[in-house]
Amino acid sequence: MQTEFDTNATEPTLVGGAAMPLERPSPMEPQSLRALSEGMPRKSIIANGVKSDGLRRLLVVGSAFIMSVMAIYEMVSVFNVGGVTPLEYIVLVLFAVNFCWIALAFSGGIAGFIMLLKKPVAETAESIKLHTRTAILMPTYNESPDRVFAAVEVMAMALVTSGESHAFDWFILSDTTDPDIALAEEQAFLILRHKVSKDARVYYRRRRKNDARKAGNVADFCKRWGARYDHLLVLDADSLMETHTIVSLARRMQADPDAGLIQTIPYLVNGNTLMARLQQFAARIYGPVIGTGLSWWAHKEGNFWGHNAIIRTQAFMSAAGLPHLAGKPPFGGHIMSHDFVEAALIRRAGWSVVIAADLPGSYEECPPSIVDLAVRDRRWCQGNLQHTRILFSKGLHWVSRLHLLTGIMAYLSSPFWLMLILSGLMLALQAHFIRPEYFTDQFSLFPTWPVMDSDRALRLFYITMGILFGPKILGVILLLKNSTMSKQLGGRGKAMISVIIEVILSALIAPIMMLIHCGAVMSILAGRDSGWSPQRRDDGSLPWLTLIYRHRWHMLMGALLGYAAVLDSLTLLAWMSPALIGLWLAVPLSAMTGSERFGLWVKSLGILATPEEVSAPQLSVDSQARRAEYVQAIAEPWTLYRLLQDAELMALHLAVIDKKPHRLAGSAVESLEAITRVKVQEAQCQHNIANLFTRQELAYLLGNPLLLKQLQKLPEQSESEGLVSFC
Repeated sequence: MQTEFDTNATEPTLVGGAAMPLERPSPMEPQSLRALSEGMPRKSIIANGVKSDGLRRLLVVGSAFIMSVMAIYEMVSVFNVGGVTPLEYIVLVLFAVNFCWIALAFSGGIAGFIMLLKKPVAETAESIKLHTRTAILMPTYNESPDRVFAAVEVMAMALVTSGESHAFDWFILSDTTDPDIALAEEQAFLILRHKVSKDARVYYRRRRKNDARKAGNVADFCKRWGARYDHLLVLDADSLMETHTIVSLARRMQADPDAGLIQTIPYLVNGNTLMARLQQFAARIYGPVIGTGLSWWAHKEGNFWGHNAIIRTQAFMSAAGLPHLAGKPPFGGHIMSHDFVEAALIRRAGWSVVIAADLPGSYEECPPSIVDLAVRDRRWCQGNLQHTRILFSKGLHWVSRLHLLTGIMAYLSSPFWLMLILSGLMLALQAHFIRPEYFTDQFSLFPTWPVMDSDRALRLFYITMGILFGPKILGVILLLKNSTMSKQLGGRGKAMISVIIEVILSALIAPIMMLIHCGAVMSILAGRDSGWSPQRRDDGSLPWLTLIYRHRWHMLMGALLGYAAVLDSLTLLAWMSPALIGLWLAVPLSAMTGSERFGLWVKSLGILATPEEVSAPQLSVDSQARRAEYVQAIAEPWTLYRLLQDAELMALHLAVIDKKPHRLAGSAVESLEAITRVKVQEAQCQHNIANLFTRQELAYLLGNPLLLKQLQKLPEQSESEGLVSFC
């Protein structure tokens, strides 16, 4: 499709074609979780092409197992002095589960630390000439069009400058349900096509019905256009990726015919609130230790995080079709956290899944506040707990199962930690208030004293804290060793100030997030679905009354735990204070960390800075500049009334809407469709026509050419003046 703009006209004119290339339908069948498809797992093309280094797993997983066994033995020894009581058995089990969880992260962090000390050379395939074709997908759901289209424009034009754009096509795959945003996307798309049409191939499609959310969005593309491309490079609405990274991913995929998926490790950027800056700083300083370690020991059984990754289309379409889980949400229905499952299915089919920890230039953004983080985590929690139904699927590699279990434990660990805290508190209160039974039913000349090995308990506490904070400590060591990065961040002194502030604030926020995750788990177990809400990405400020309502249970829990600790002793209160202060201060802490104004003040001081902030990538700078221009260009968005009045504008709209119908002929008519059609039939004029429809009905209407053409035939106003306001 070509786009032309009349410089003398106020609106762009679209000439010929459609918003998407010709379809090439191809099947993407749902995979069975109980059996492997015929011909799978496939045989690797390269000798030993999909075989990982077993020694790496032995070192990392084996060392985590040994540490866990030793720690559990120490905990048993702490209690065993005077005999283990039922309550102590509960504490022991909870401790064992939590320690195993952090031990694996620690041992993986050690591996990552050693690899980063060695300064590994990035894998290259620079001499390879690209002859494959890659579709770069940007799914979006009710996002700010200026953000999405500006990002695509600067990435596409940077790729053109590199001389490699011939191998890539760009697709903005919209699942937007807000009619105003949908029309703004069309405006932005025409601006984008005008800017890049001579140099890059950019397409846009908005689904009329967003079945299965993001996974369904990508699957719809694959079934209709995927066969045209060798690879899919999947981004997110807040993603940015350097040209070198894009091209390197395509070259690596082309060079390795056994590669099914290559995942980058994105850096967090563009955060202005204190909460966003905390996440950015932590991910940049401590994240490489964890990410590099995971990449090293997982090897060819890596994972997928849903975006900023390249996927072999053949592997994805033949092996990663997601099944529909029996039952209703939250545990049934479509698979929400699709990425982990898709990676596991691709690896099950005999393709490798690799994490490219050595490849920089991949960026994304993060939630701006605790509340926004909670909204996102509620959805992720439901998706990850849904993996309990996938964990024991037939044929999965044990490392893939471990990835699934890790995702599950990311949220179940919070209830386990809370139960451990409560059990420990009950032990203290039991010793303080309940009279011990010195002489049991069994005959003994000496009384049974309730004793505990306090020295061993204290030593175990220090060991546990060391394991828990180990990856952070290793990240700080690498930071101090890297004089270039330290200098970028204002010197080692200022870098350490940032580290201390991050540790303190993270410690205050951690108990709040623990309770948030506990609430999410309880909500899911109660059968409540999370829905699908768009994310805020800039300012995270909320009114104080809203914050009080959001954090009311957190403050109450903090008060109750503090009161219980005081009942025992002030010493216990002092020991528990690191976990309680954050709960007591939940509301002001949430307000402060979500405020963009306060975050920008902290940014001006150079605190919690990252290299990508101090020396911003040109791609990010250009994207922000173009975003401002898009905001101005679509300041006066199209409306339904304007579409009906302007035949040329309506032609543009009809050219870019999805050609796939809402439903197949003969299938059941949904209430939304029926109500919208009735309202169109009853409409008498175009004046105030949008007021007749709800936003959901209006979104449906904008995707239905027949109904729009029917409305075009209506008079602008009713012949009866009295009916104008009701037509």
